[in-house]
Amino acid sequence: MASVRVERTEDGFVARNDRGAEVLMGTGDERGVFTPVELLLAALGGCNIVTVEPLTAQRGHRMVRLAMTVQAEKIETSKLGPITITYDVELPEGDEKAAEVLRAVAQRVEEKYCTVSRALRETTEINLELP
Repeated sequence: MASVRVERTEDGFVARNDRGAEVLMGTGDERGVFTPVELLLAALGGCNIVTVEPLTAQRGHRMVRLAMTVQAEKIETSKLGPITITYDVELPEGDEKAAEVLRAVAQRVEEKYCTVSRALRETTEINLELP
């Protein structure tokens, strides 16, 4: 099970996991913090890239640079429009198959193997437990 604790602090908000990692959050007016929407986009990009990288490398095509930008616009106060993932890749020199392998793996990962992608694309039930 995945779990994080989110709480208000003296300086804003923080999310922590059981392994000691933390991410600072805010409304977007503060410097040095992520908004919740940015964290959602980061989770989507992170889920895709940490799955794509080892799969392409295992197939003998480790990219020299593998990065992505994940973008979306709010189309209503609390609704995002389409999310776009744009890969920024430097292919291994002399590896003619690397681009083909990357495209195939990235497509499969986004469609089938990235938990965050699937949660966003499919209906995920949210249960609210209040005191």
